[in-house]
Amino acid sequence: MTGPNLHISQHPIVAVKLSQLREVKQNSKAVRELMSELATLVGYEATLDIGVSKDKTLTSPYESFQGTELSQRVALVPILRSGLGLVDGFLTLFPEAPVLHLGLFREKVTLQPVEYYNKLPQTPNADICYVLDPVVATGNTAVATVNILKEWGIAGENIKFVGILASKQGITHLQEEHPDIKIYFAGVDDSLDENGYIRPGIGDSGDRLWNTAA
Repeated sequence: MTGPNLHISQHPIVAVKLSQLREVKQNSKAVRELMSELATLVGYEATLDIGVSKDKTLTSPYESFQGTELSQRVALVPILRSGLGLVDGFLTLFPEAPVLHLGLFREKVTLQPVEYYNKLPQTPNADICYVLDPVVATGNTAVATVNILKEWGIAGENIKFVGILASKQGITHLQEEHPDIKIYFAGVDDSLDENGYIRPGIGDSGDRLWNTAA
């Protein structure tokens, strides 16, 4: 579980907020706020190499200067439903970015992904896609999502997978299937249980975000 395309945050503020998110006592409001904050923090790290241009001349209160603008079209691709918890944090970085929803759920017996919703345009409208999903456990859904984006026409080097917590197994699976994408997470846990949940983990991120636990 190494490589130049894998980035696990070492920032102390990220570590503190991830620890707070793990706490079972956090209500849904707190979970949403923490996930949004973590999305922005990890998002800063995931955008360090984004392309910019300095072709436009602008004017400050004192004189003209060469302004800096993004040179790549950015799209956000949240995996429903949990990925919605990271969207607002990324929209603080890219307020005009299109949000392209993909719906996949993990079948309970096989743990394999099933696609049920796809809102990608007919032709790609972005140069770089940030895939947003709080948790990567087995990695099956992550792999399937990247497959969809590549089939849509986005090259692997222009896909960045961003999340909060992953298992070592999930990251290894994603790296093996898609070694050309870049991966960014706030943290990594060692193990999965027999149901495919990360331990100690953060629980069911969708239920915690939207207060739908049984």
